[in-house]
Amino acid sequence: MQITFEQTQGIFHLTNNQMSYVIQLVQNAYPAHVYWGRPIRSGQLASILQFHERCSFSPNPVPEDRSISFDTLPQEYPAYGTSDYREPAYQVALSDGSTITELIYDKHRIYAGKPTLEGLPATYIEHEDEAQTLELELVDALIGLRVILSYTLFDKHAALTRSVRFVNEGTADVKLLRALSMSVDYSHNEFDLLQLSGSWVRERYMVRRPLAPGKLTVESRRGSSSHQHNPFIALLAKEAGEDHGDVYGFSLVYSGNFAAHAEVEPYGNTRVSMGINPFDFSWLLEPGQAFQTPEAVMVYSSSGLGEMSRSYHKLYRTRLCRGEFRDRTRPVLVNNWEATYFQFNADKIESIASAGKELGIELFVLDDGWFGKRDSDNSSLGDWIVDKAKLPNGLEDLVARVNGMGLQFGLWFEPEMVSPNSELYKKHPDWCLHVPNRRRTEGRQQLILDFSREDVCEAILGMLRNILSSSPITYVKWDMNRNMTEIGSAALPPERQRETAHRYILGLYRVLESLTKEFPHILFESCSGGGGRFDPGMLYYMPQTWTSDNTDAVSRLKIQYGTSIVYPISSMGAHVSAVPNHQVKRETSLKMRGDVAMSGNFGYELDLTRFTDEEKEIVKQQIADYKEIRPLVQFGDLYRLLSPFEGNETAWMIVSEDKKQALVGYFRVLAEPNAPLKSLRLKGLNPAFDYRIAGNDAEYPGDHLLYAGLPVNDLRGDFQSKIWVLQASSQ
Repeated sequence: MQITFEQTQGIFHLTNNQMSYVIQLVQNAYPAHVYWGRPIRSGQLASILQFHERCSFSPNPVPEDRSISFDTLPQEYPAYGTSDYREPAYQVALSDGSTITELIYDKHRIYAGKPTLEGLPATYIEHEDEAQTLELELVDALIGLRVILSYTLFDKHAALTRSVRFVNEGTADVKLLRALSMSVDYSHNEFDLLQLSGSWVRERYMVRRPLAPGKLTVESRRGSSSHQHNPFIALLAKEAGEDHGDVYGFSLVYSGNFAAHAEVEPYGNTRVSMGINPFDFSWLLEPGQAFQTPEAVMVYSSSGLGEMSRSYHKLYRTRLCRGEFRDRTRPVLVNNWEATYFQFNADKIESIASAGKELGIELFVLDDGWFGKRDSDNSSLGDWIVDKAKLPNGLEDLVARVNGMGLQFGLWFEPEMVSPNSELYKKHPDWCLHVPNRRRTEGRQQLILDFSREDVCEAILGMLRNILSSSPITYVKWDMNRNMTEIGSAALPPERQRETAHRYILGLYRVLESLTKEFPHILFESCSGGGGRFDPGMLYYMPQTWTSDNTDAVSRLKIQYGTSIVYPISSMGAHVSAVPNHQVKRETSLKMRGDVAMSGNFGYELDLTRFTDEEKEIVKQQIADYKEIRPLVQFGDLYRLLSPFEGNETAWMIVSEDKKQALVGYFRVLAEPNAPLKSLRLKGLNPAFDYRIAGNDAEYPGDHLLYAGLPVNDLRGDFQSKIWVLQASSQ
């Protein structure tokens, strides 16, 4: 790993064993993108970038060299208004009403390590020699605007992170209208774009489509990263697949409104940019103030989507997630939500926990309905006081009863919300997001607290501290069940109202930073109606996310497969629920539900007291089996074998780092009459090892499993699954 600068040719070369990234200073003034891909040597890097005079409709900013036009120059951080007509990376409004700026290279710095981002989550390092950073400082001298482009290259990851810091060194206010985190230009457009899109209970479905002239945008305007679109896109070479071809991934470490663009311009080049969504955004930057953009994580793979995913998985699992639970296996839990919804009391909860203890459960989680007067979703959010009608002896008593069985205790919160029917709202009606004299649109009969306000954040923190300090709580499910409307803050002046949504996210991050530091022994799980805020920003504070409110085993095949494109198995919550499934009414076997959920942080979400004796034995075995393979599942390397987006079958496998252990999961949705015989070719194993399959005395050479495959012909009926656990013989 090294970052070098060749001054004569103005070349910055960022390279490690997995990739190279090259920037050239054109006219010693304009940083231009030269190359990103497989590692290449220095020497003739300045010869890669081509210059050619275009027609008068592509103006020439450098009169003495008409081959330079910003309309065709692959700029590292482009502006609009000085002859680049493509998607800009930033835009600034000045006091005279103009929006024209021009950034010129001033200086740079190369140093070991990686900086933190003020107020924002980001990937990190534990030792200085893990990464190097390049900071390019650009200046608009006329207005005193300094823009610092930060590039960090990791040593052991095929990843480059980018972010931008704006500093107003002038004497007048400037207003940021757009401040993206990165922009990169390619010299062709022979790509497909991959995005992860869907809706509530149908999150992160894979969508692949070819680029064409014009712009493709993947974005959220909902105030959160959203169920609809994940803050991720990838460009794939036309021939690229799971195991071959060039793939370029872009992932934003942010939990609010985002935009990712891929624009093919008239000369056949492609510009990709990503950052905070400029829609309904601005930021007033007074003299002496600075603005920091979120971090974009860019991953290159020369070996297809699978290798890109494993790069993201390892980086996010080890250098984005933090805290005591980053490297610890997660407990097997039972959550009472689908078992009881709001209708429970202490005795019912105790009975479910007792049944769970008998089956091998390690953690009981009390979901919505334990506070205020919460008998339905029409009241009490914001009143974080125990409901004595349901828990007459308080939360402490219930926790003690559950702990007394040998189980840990977890609790559900929705701290960002307030019910109009609540004591908090009666006292502080201006504490929610709202616009004066406009209606306050409700979602799930609730409003959103204004986390852009420090007083609101401190009040909520105080209530949460009281609850979390009252009992030995070891797990928190942090929910958020609606999108933003009427986005305005009573605490901000008119000229800063369009800062509200971003300030909300910054306030949320401050709250999470405080809580996770004060309660390091608590495992926090993020949730937003399931996967509505499954993003890298939340993973920085909470190492796992409730993957989807849809717990149907068949639906989960696509949801978990799509999620795995970016996010590690250790970040996915996956539970077994009752049938008919509460979301899609489908009936699947307890075996298949367990097999699917075992490819994640395993648990149950149903009434355990209703199991038959036969079902109890099945669940006991599922839990015992999962505990055996838990370190492998949560921290192994994932290989996708068959895609649910391409056929009737799904398969994936998880392999230990030393290649000595593996889990293979195969799932078939519908039975096929008179079906052909099939074998499943595995991946990630050591071809020189011999492997024994649990429950089978035979040994299988690794190369046979990789190249000939494993037979999968003994399944009968719809909704079938099979799990194999492989162990290498002594080597």
